[in-house]
Amino acid sequence: MNIGIIGLGDMGKLYAIKFAEQGLTVYGCDLPEKQEALQKELQGKNITVLKDGSEVSKLADFIFYAVEAEKIGEVVAACAFFTKPNALVTGMTSVKTPEIDAFEKYLPKETSLLITHSLHGPGFRTEGQKLIIAPHRITPEKYEEAKGVLAKLESEIIELEDYHQHDRIMADTQALTHMGFESMGTAWKNAGYYPWNNGAYVSGIDNVKILTTLRIYSYKSHVYAGLAILNPYAQEQISAYAKSESELFKMMIQEDEEAFRKRIYAAKKFVFHGQTNLMLFDDEIMREFSLGDNQALAKSNSHLSLLAMVDAWYSLRINPYENLVGQTPPFKLRLGIVEYLFKNEELLEDTIRAALYDKSIRGDDLEFHTAVREWASIIKYKDMEGYKNHFNETKDFFKDLLEHGRLQSAELIKRLSSGKADI
Repeated sequence: MNIGIIGLGDMGKLYAIKFAEQGLTVYGCDLPEKQEALQKELQGKNITVLKDGSEVSKLADFIFYAVEAEKIGEVVAACAFFTKPNALVTGMTSVKTPEIDAFEKYLPKETSLLITHSLHGPGFRTEGQKLIIAPHRITPEKYEEAKGVLAKLESEIIELEDYHQHDRIMADTQALTHMGFESMGTAWKNAGYYPWNNGAYVSGIDNVKILTTLRIYSYKSHVYAGLAILNPYAQEQISAYAKSESELFKMMIQEDEEAFRKRIYAAKKFVFHGQTNLMLFDDEIMREFSLGDNQALAKSNSHLSLLAMVDAWYSLRINPYENLVGQTPPFKLRLGIVEYLFKNEELLEDTIRAALYDKSIRGDDLEFHTAVREWASIIKYKDMEGYKNHFNETKDFFKDLLEHGRLQSAELIKRLSSGKADI
C-alpha cells in the first residue's frame, strides 16, 4: 500500500518517516517552494517528496492530510479531483468536524473515510503513544485494512464511535483546558508580574498551574486557535466555564458564603462521587518544580480557576474521568490538581475561606475574571486573528522562560507518571 502525506510539517514528517521505516512506500509534499529543502532533509529515508498534493493523491492508496484545521477545506478542494476512487483518506487535525465537512464535500464518493488523531506532539515518536481512530464513510473490511496500516505506527489505538464523540471529548481535554491556562497567563501578564514572584502562587498546585501555562504558551498560537474556534462543541463548554467563573466571582465579592459553599459542594459531589481510582498527586514532587523561592511570603489562594472548572463540569454534566480516553498532558495535569484540591478537605476549606474573605488576593481574582471574559468573547465571535494576537501578546510577556517551562513541565509529567501519581 502506498502512503501519501499531504503536509510535511513536523507531524507529517514524523508519520512519513515511521511508515517508511516500516517498509511502506511513502509519498509526501508540502508547499511547492519547500520541495527542494524537504528532499534534502529527507534524503536517504525512502520518502519521495513531490511538488504538491495532486501528485501525491494520484499515487497514494492511503492519504493523510497533515495540514492546519483552518486550511483543511482549501487543501482538500485542491487535491480531491486527483484522489484514487477507492483510496483510504484521513486527516491529522485535532478538530474533526471541519475535516469531515471538507472530505464529504470534495472527495469522490468511492473513497473510504475515517478519522485519526495522535494524542502527542512531534517531539515524541509514535511508539507507545495514544492514537484515536473512528470510522466514518467506510466498510468494515476497509476499516480493518486501515487499522492494519495504522498498527505500523506502533501506537496504542483507541477506537471511538464517530467524529462527534471525538470533538466533544476534545472540547474538554483541549479547547477548554487550554483556555483556562491561557486565561491564567493573560491575567498575570495584565497584572504585570511573574506568578512565581508572588506569595499566592508557591504551593504545589500553583507550580503545576504555572508550568502548564508556560508549556501551552511555548507552542504556536494557530494550533490553539483552531482547537477552540473550529470545534463546534468547544463554544458550549467555554461559555459554561465563563458563566461558572463569573457567578462564583460574584458570590466571592458579595461574601455570600452559604450560596458559595452550596455551589462548590454540589459540584464536588457530582464530579468526584464514587471516584476511587485517584491520581493522587504527590505534593512534595509538585513543590520541587517551583520557579521561585518565596515560601516566606506564602498565603492562601482562592483557586478560582479550579473551582470554576468543577462547577462547569457539573453544569454541563460532564464526567472528566470519562474523557481520559482522549487525555493530553495539560488535561491530565489540570484534572490532577483539581482532584488534589477537592479531595483534600483542609485545603478546600482554606480555599473557600480565602475566596470569600481574603482581600489581599481579590485583585488577582479580578484579573483572572477579566481574562476569562476576554478569551470567551474572542472564541464566541470566532475571531481567529484576535485569538492569535491575544495569545502572542501573553507569550511575549513570558518569552524568556517558555522553553525552560516546557522542559520543566515535561519532567514534572514524567515524575508524576512514574511515581504514585498515575497520570
